[in-house]
Formats: sequence, structure tokens, C-alpha cells
Amino acid sequence: MDVMTLHQRTVAEWTARLAEVRDDQWDAVTPCTEWTVRDLVNHVAGEDRWMVPLLRGRTIDDVGDSLDGDLLGTEPAAAARTAAGDAVAEVVARVPDGGKVHLSYGDEAVEEYVMQVAADHLIHGWDLAAATGGDTRLDATLVAEVSRWFVDREELYRAGGAIGPRQSAADDPGVALLAAFGRDAGWTPDHATLARFSAAFGRGDVDEVMRLMTEDCVFESTSPAPDGVRVEGAAAVRATFEELFGSTRDATFAAEESFVAGDRAVLRWRFSWSEADGLPGQVRGVDVLRLRNGLVAEKLSYVKG
Repeated sequence: MDVMTLHQRTVAEWTARLAEVRDDQWDAVTPCTEWTVRDLVNHVAGEDRWMVPLLRGRTIDDVGDSLDGDLLGTEPAAAARTAAGDAVAEVVARVPDGGKVHLSYGDEAVEEYVMQVAADHLIHGWDLAAATGGDTRLDATLVAEVSRWFVDREELYRAGGAIGPRQSAADDPGVALLAAFGRDAGWTPDHATLARFSAAFGRGDVDEVMRLMTEDCVFESTSPAPDGVRVEGAAAVRATFEELFGSTRDATFAAEESFVAGDRAVLRWRFSWSEADGLPGQVRGVDVLRLRNGLVAEKLSYVKG
């Protein structure tokens, strides 16, 4: 498949998923853990907006900061569709002539640049569908084309911080491509909730922890043995966590492993602190969580030994 056709088809996949985003989903979490749906769409729209000047021979310095910040305005889907359409038209006009474009890492062949953007549309289209409950199936032909291109570039992308660690993958080509791009094909919004919840605990951010818990949340502590203490309701749970972090010197939680299955999740962690004499303390444990509507409703904690 020639690169112009590939680009057009990946953009078509992207815009089809964009059309399915509901008005109440723009703040939803995405597989790109630092981005909401709006952030994700703004990123792709930014790539599309950049294509026009770069394909016309302008440099990054020429464009400056004119494409920084929010590019979506009050009609985000319409703005993103317009950016995508303009990019497709520019690709059709410029690719036949070949040549170079000026990118952040230096000059690059036009076809290679268009391929990079096409791959981003394919993968971010999946991100968008996963975040909004859309159709996450990937076109087999597009997967094959992008996979062949990406096999020699995966480690360069990872070394540059553009993608996360490779995930485990099944034999399915689409799942394998997502894994190469650092995606878990089984991702749901609850995975993002768990990641944010774990990170908030890790830095002792009780406000963020409580934003991620339901008003009727339940917490069961690890002590006293054997059953701990059961605390119910957001106010009481907050007070318990504030006491934990306020009375424990240098308290930190580090996630060791986690997974989500239906409305349940398991988070394996290591809790570290400093004793009064300055010596380190540590305990390892696990949380069994119940999730509801993107929030943690129940946190049952257990420790080793």
C-alpha cells in the first residue's frame, strides 16, 4: 500500500472514532495515562496541524509556538476533523514530489514522516475507542502495513520515550502491534483508575486518593491482627489515610504489580518508612479493590507475615 493511501485510511479510522465521542466523555481517562480524551484528541489534532507547514518546507523554528496549547476550542470534534482533513489534502499534494521535512531530530524523508503520522492515527484511534467504549478492532491491512514498518523502529521509539514498555501479546497481529506500542489490548478505564490511585498513594496525596474513591467507600486496614479495622464512608476513610501519612515518617507506597478483572482489582505494594532512629522500615502487602463507575469503592488491605 502506498503511504498516501495508508495515511488516508488511518485518518478515516481516527475520524470515525472521533465521531462517536459523546459530550460527557471529553474528560474521560485514556490508555495514555497522563491524557484525558480531550488531551488525546488535541495531541492528534496538533500533529495534523503541524503537517501542513512542515510539508510545505517550513521549519519548527518557523512555526514557533503558534500550535502550542489548546487547538480544539469549543467544538473539539469539529476542530480535530478539520485539522485531519487539511492534513490529508496536504499529503496528497506534497508526497508525490518526495523531498525532506524538517523535524525535531533533523531532516527526514517525506514518506517516512507521513508514515509516522499514519501509525500515530492508527494507535491513537484505538486509544480513543478504548477510552470511550467504541469499537477497538483494528483494520487487519493497516495493522500489517504499520507492523512491517514499525519492527525496525520500535526500540528507537522506546529509547526516545515515545512509547512505554512492550506489553505481553497474543498471536493476534493487532494485539501484538498494540503491545509493541506499549499498549495492553485488554485496557479499560478501570486500569487508569487503578494506576492513578496507586500513584496517588505512592506520593501520599490524600486529596487525590479521595477524589478516586466513592462517597460510600470502605477501607479495611492491615492491623491489628488478624482482621484489621473496617472504616466506612469517605470522611472516615480520609481521616484514616491522613493519620497514616501524617504520623508515619517518610511514608511511601511503591506498586509492584497490579491487574483488573471485571469490577475487581489487585494491587501488590511495598510500604516503606523511616523509624525514629532513622533506620528504614518496610512491609509488603496487597490490596483487593472493588471498582464502581471509574472509582474505588472498596480497599481491603493485607500484609505478609
